[in-house]
Amino acid sequence: MQNSNVYNSLVRWDAYFLNFLRISVFVVMAWIGGLKAFQYEADGIVPFVANSPLMSFFYKDAGNKVFNGDHKLVSEYTLYKNPEGKVVKKNIDWHQQNGTYRFAYGLGTMIVLIGLLVLLGIWFPKTGALGGALIFLMSLVTLSFLITTPEVYVPNLGGDYPTPEYGFPYLSGAGRLVLKDIIMMASGLVLFSDSLKKVLKPS
Repeated sequence: MQNSNVYNSLVRWDAYFLNFLRISVFVVMAWIGGLKAFQYEADGIVPFVANSPLMSFFYKDAGNKVFNGDHKLVSEYTLYKNPEGKVVKKNIDWHQQNGTYRFAYGLGTMIVLIGLLVLLGIWFPKTGALGGALIFLMSLVTLSFLITTPEVYVPNLGGDYPTPEYGFPYLSGAGRLVLKDIIMMASGLVLFSDSLKKVLKPS
């Protein structure tokens, strides 16, 4: 009997748990989206966008190939990467010409707005359902980077010994960041379903 009361209490908290999920998703989306207004974050997403068949057209020089210092043919953007916390003017000039920052502002705004739709789902189920669906679609695009972006896997940089741990399935820092979007995808589906139930069967 006591266990049954505990279970019933937890079930009654279900709505609060789902609203906490909405708030959590909003915090992540607003924070990540807001950071797109800053140079280092805009620079950081360049490999994802440049290699994506869905988004590369937003960049002027996404498909350009050039020879690097080792006389290897590489994507041009790899020569203009600013490490996080470092600012190099010639790199910023290239990104401005490429359209890197203009795209990042638009993407960041969209991400914040989607997060806001999810948050408003607490009070407006139809809005929340739209937000949940958009979270799912956005996460689907993000997860496609695991296929299109070489930087998501550990590169073979050589060393004193043979390097067997590179390429698939060895995720780099960028790859580990992308993989976590599968949780956002699931969250979008759960919140879409919950909001839709409220639209169809309002309490």
